[in-house]
Amino acid sequence: QVQLVESGGGLVQAGGSLRLSCAASGRTSSRDAMGWFRQAPGKEREFLTAISDDNIYYAVSVKGRFTISRDSSKNTAYLQMNSLKSEDTAVYYCAADNSIMNMNRPRSWGQGTQVTVSS
Repeated sequence: QVQLVESGGGLVQAGGSLRLSCAASGRTSSRDAMGWFRQAPGKEREFLTAISDDNIYYAVSVKGRFTISRDSSKNTAYLQMNSLKSEDTAVYYCAADNSIMNMNRPRSWGQGTQVTVSS
């Protein structure tokens, strides 16, 4: 069982930046893939990005504005979000699985953190 805890959400003005963190604990492995999703009101959960030891994937909607990284020594993944837009307002979820190829349906989820971008 892997537990994921997100932090770093909040209110930011359009054009601003935020960095989200996701701390993993429990039966983790440095080889696990980690990723980020978001869900806006009335919309389906959307894949944003994922990272493994040798791959990084981004959704087209955030490529160039969002950057995923991880510190394996801390079992923590990060999502740096720049040039934020009002449409980025959503609950952001961290996810993990033992393979980046499974990140379309990851095994573990965090509880989510709210990001609100004011225009």
